Amino acid sequence: MEQVHKHVANPQAIYRCKKCRRLVASEENIVPHEQGKGEQCFKRKKRSEMENEPAECSSLFVESMKWMQSVQEGFVGEKLQCMGCKARLGSFNWAGLQCSCGAWATPAFQLHKSRLDKCFN
Repeated sequence: MEQVHKHVANPQAIYRCKKCRRLVASEENIVPHEQGKGEQCFKRKKRSEMENEPAECSSLFVESMKWMQSVQEGFVGEKLQCMGCKARLGSFNWAGLQCSCGAWATPAFQLHKSRLDKCFN
């Protein structure tokens, strides 16, 4: 009698460039950060008129990866472009960047969710 294994693994999320569908990162590359305190963390001129609860993060922070050309070339901070179509996917800065939730990540390799498609294997 043949055994049937009912191994149901959680599918791992992968992130692709929205423009050319090139693989950019996977869930294991994500560097988690604690949710910041929202707009009260921003400079006054960057705040909106209405102070509301912190919004969902509009970016992902990831570890440095080989496809990040400007990181490999030794820049301190620069835009991150897709290796396939050169679309701007985010930016990085060794000194850190602030997330839309108000939290700081240092060093920061930030990808904008609006420029990525989240897929599951």
